[in-house]
Amino acid sequence: MKALRLARPGAPAVEPLWMEWLALAGMFAFATWLLGLKGVWQLLLHADPTGITLVIMVVFVAATLWCGMRSRELESQRHALERGEGWAAEYWAALAAKGGDTGAPLDLLVERTHGPHGTAWWVNGIQLKLGLLGKVIGFSVLALQIGEIQNFDPSQSANLLRSLTSGLGVALLTTMVGLVGNILLGLQLTRLDRFADAFVASAQRRALGQGD
Repeated sequence: MKALRLARPGAPAVEPLWMEWLALAGMFAFATWLLGLKGVWQLLLHADPTGITLVIMVVFVAATLWCGMRSRELESQRHALERGEGWAAEYWAALAAKGGDTGAPLDLLVERTHGPHGTAWWVNGIQLKLGLLGKVIGFSVLALQIGEIQNFDPSQSANLLRSLTSGLGVALLTTMVGLVGNILLGLQLTRLDRFADAFVASAQRRALGQGD
């Protein structure tokens, strides 16, 4: 087991997870600037008096920053594995101490590599649920406005149409923002999960003496 803690010459290159996230964050920053230049953000925020769209955006930005920190930590631990340090070294030491019992050490390693992702996936689902909540609120507002109509006055058709479309706008915009945020954050979390899977597999192969 001691040989496992030595970095092997010619070891495969570690995937640049942190750089991948930086590239993705750069794309997000450019898209944010471009949409702001076109007035899209102002349109979204002004069209949603409930504030749900803003909440979804804040949740997405915070979760994306967390993904960046998590990607850096996972890549750092993958480099540490090549040096025989970090989470992998603790896993190998636990294996040596437990003898033939591999279940508990593996569970601890999986918890470290994948555990925090469960909460992040829950947050990702929150974006979608907030979008659906905005949809329900928007259609509820629309239904209430229709219910208040008693007499149709052609001279007030413009104001009537404006009041009706405000509820529909809330319903559609919040749903769209929630779906987009859910897709983009899910893409990041899937990449983190796959990298964590590869980390656990590499640590297990080293423990079995098979290398990468």
